[in-house]
Amino acid sequence: MREIEGVLIPVPTPFRGEELALDGLRENLARWNQTDLAGYVVLGSTGEFPMLSEAERDQVLATAREATPGDKVFIAGTGANSTQQTVRFTRRAAEMGAEVALVITPHYFKRGFSQPATQLRHYRAVADASPIPVFIYNFPQNTGINLDPETVATLAEHPNIRGIKDSSGDIPQAAHIIHATPKDFAVLVGAALAFLPALSVGAAGGILALGNIAPREVSQLYRLARAGRLEEAKEIAYRLVPVDRVVHGRYGIGGLKAALDLQAAYGGPPRAPLATPDGDAIEEIREILATAGLL
Repeated sequence: MREIEGVLIPVPTPFRGEELALDGLRENLARWNQTDLAGYVVLGSTGEFPMLSEAERDQVLATAREATPGDKVFIAGTGANSTQQTVRFTRRAAEMGAEVALVITPHYFKRGFSQPATQLRHYRAVADASPIPVFIYNFPQNTGINLDPETVATLAEHPNIRGIKDSSGDIPQAAHIIHATPKDFAVLVGAALAFLPALSVGAAGGILALGNIAPREVSQLYRLARAGRLEEAKEIAYRLVPVDRVVHGRYGIGGLKAALDLQAAYGGPPRAPLATPDGDAIEEIREILATAGLL
């Protein structure tokens, strides 16, 4: 596996009505390919993966893989609530060209799935069966389960578990994971507000929804932080804070897609029951983007 660092984005899945808008996906990727983004995650939370059929997942994977150049890392979300289904999704993603599988923690049966022994059993079985490296996906705000650093450190001993996307936003937890895992275990954060402080404690980078609408800015922030130019990095981070809080934080995937539409990219609607922001919210998003220099 090549080294994964820098900023990757979780790619939204575009819809036109109830159908996939694969032309919009191609157009968006062509746009992002012109930036310094390190790569893409398809079929993640921002990609609305729970809303897609298996046939739709295949279409998104095939289209995105074809539109992604070789210098960009290509990661596929393959997690499910059962180990068997996760293995199947992971093998399928590998067949279709994914370099890494991003596996969210099973969470429907929270009492059982929140036990470290269950988590270890699941991730090890997936890693054993996967033909590509596996990244853990810790997203307690959505799953209701937080993987503790000790469990992550134990999983990092498996030769095919090579990193984590930690979307908890918990900097001490990220620091603990970084300290407790091997140097070649990639710790990527998934919360934009945690990105700069996480870099300061050794994170390899981030998988940031904010990067969909500010790819150049978050990539520059990463470069400045890596070069030790923290005051300049802070200036960018402070400028982007209101964008992240309003666009994605307040309005979710619908807000992010609305922002893409305002930038003349392809946003479109989220899939029901997720909703598109109303007119007043669109104007708020427009104002926030303009103030941050993103229009």
